[in-house]
Amino acid sequence: MEPNILEVANRIRALREDMDITAQEMADATGRTLTEYLAQESGQEDLSFTFLYKCADRLGVDVIELLTGEDPHLTGYSLTRSGEGLVIRRRAGFEYLHKAPHFRNKLAEPFLVTAPYLPEEQDAPIHLSYHEGQELDLIISGHMKFAYEDHVEVLDPGDLVMYDSGRGHGMIATGDEPCTFLAVVIKPPAGAHA
Repeated sequence: MEPNILEVANRIRALREDMDITAQEMADATGRTLTEYLAQESGQEDLSFTFLYKCADRLGVDVIELLTGEDPHLTGYSLTRSGEGLVIRRRAGFEYLHKAPHFRNKLAEPFLVTAPYLPEEQDAPIHLSYHEGQELDLIISGHMKFAYEDHVEVLDPGDLVMYDSGRGHGMIATGDEPCTFLAVVIKPPAGAHA
């Protein structure tokens, strides 16, 4: 199942309005201008995972609730078989497969991510994202060029990088092939800021 962008955008708007949160407050919470935020909330622009994560945080809901309209309900354990999960396609062909969408009160968000190899990205600056918490990425197949502020590393299968995701980070596939990796986004403790 892949979420419909317009349905997700409508959920964000409805929750924001129900909670009497202004569009400007959401723009500030997501690091967007008001115009950029409204374009995303209306479904006119794609919704990056970082944007969704920040919206969910500000609205006090699980990101899965924004994506599916359902509140995660499993509390003991969650088993997601190979090839299964909640598909999220965002950011220039990146495919995120959420591997525990139904587990409630997650301290971390686990994704199987496939980054496409794009020749035009190879010599361009890597787009940097920012979100609270920490993240770890374990390379399963392919090769990744990982940027962290001014540092750039090339990662190969079996390599793992863990970092403060509140600082600028980004990645692209290298080596003429897609890169598949396990990404685990770890939420900061309540009241803490990265």
